[in-house]
Amino acid sequence: MGTGEGERNVAALEVRDKRLEAIVSGEPVTRRAEGFEFTEGPVWSPTRTLIFSDIPASTLYEFDPATDKVTCYRKPSNKANGNAYDHQGRLITCEHATSRVVREEADGSLTVLAAEYAGAELNSPNDVVLDRTGRIVFTDPPYGRMDIPEGVPRPFPQPVQGVYRLDPGDGSLTLLADDFDRPNGLCFAEDETVLFVNDTARMHIRRFAVRGDGLTGGEVWARLEGTGKGEPDGMKVDSAGNVYCCGPGGVHVFSPEGQCLGVVLVPEPVANFNWGGLDRLTLYICAVTGLYSCRVLVPGPATWATGHGTVEVGA
Repeated sequence: MGTGEGERNVAALEVRDKRLEAIVSGEPVTRRAEGFEFTEGPVWSPTRTLIFSDIPASTLYEFDPATDKVTCYRKPSNKANGNAYDHQGRLITCEHATSRVVREEADGSLTVLAAEYAGAELNSPNDVVLDRTGRIVFTDPPYGRMDIPEGVPRPFPQPVQGVYRLDPGDGSLTLLADDFDRPNGLCFAEDETVLFVNDTARMHIRRFAVRGDGLTGGEVWARLEGTGKGEPDGMKVDSAGNVYCCGPGGVHVFSPEGQCLGVVLVPEPVANFNWGGLDRLTLYICAVTGLYSCRVLVPGPATWATGHGTVEVGA
C-alpha cells in the first residue's frame, strides 16, 4: 500500500464548543497510507505498531509509524472488522465472513471464543471491547451477511441485532441488549459503570448503566448530526472521559455530559479510530481507502484493551 506522503485536508476542525480546542490540536489530519478498500478496527499493538483491518480485502495490516510502512499482518482474515487486545496482549478479532470472535495465540494460531448463541450462528460480530475482568463485549449487526463488499450474503440466523458479553473463562455468552436496529461501536466509561453503544441506522448513541451481570437504562445519550458523509461506527473514550464517535464529516467529540464539542474533519467517511504512540497523543483514523492521523491534546487510554486492560501502552 502506498503512503500518503503528508497530503493534508484543508480544514481541520468544526468547532461547536470552544472546549474542543483544549482536546484536539486543530492541525489537519495527515494521510499516512492509502489504496485500501474499506479500513476498520485500528488498535495500538504491544510492539508499538498499529494493527487494522481491510474488510473487503480480508486482510489485517500492520502500520509502523517509525517508517510509515504498511505490511500484511494476517491474510486471509475472514473479513475481520473490530479488534482489541486482551490483558495478556493477545489480539481479539471480530470476523464477518465466519461470524466468529477469535483470539490470536502466541504461536499465531486462532482460538474461537464465540460463534453461536442459543443454538444458532451469530449474525456478524462487529466491534469489541474488554472490561477489567477480561470479559469481552461485542456488537452483532448483520453487515457481514449482507450483499456488500464487507459481507458474505447469507441468511440472518439471530432474531435480534444484539450486544453480547463473553466470559473467556467459562465460554458463557450473555445477550445484554436486543432492541437495536444496527448496533455498532461501543465503549466503557473510565470507571466501567457505563457502557455506550451506538446505533448506525438510528444515528444515535445510547447510554447503559452497568449493574452486576447486566445492563439497565439504554436511553439515547447523544445524536450524530452534521454535514458530510459518515454515520455512527467506531467509538471510544479518552483519558478525560470525552467520547469520540464516527459521524457525518469525520470524528465527533462529545463531552462527558453528552454535548457535541465539534468534529475532527476527515476527507473520507470515517469507520473507526484509536490512539497510539508512547504518549497516546496520536489519533489514527481508518477512513475507507486511507489511514490518517492527527495529534490530540488529551491522551487516549493507557492500555491496549481500549482503556480497560492491565498492560500499559509502550511497556
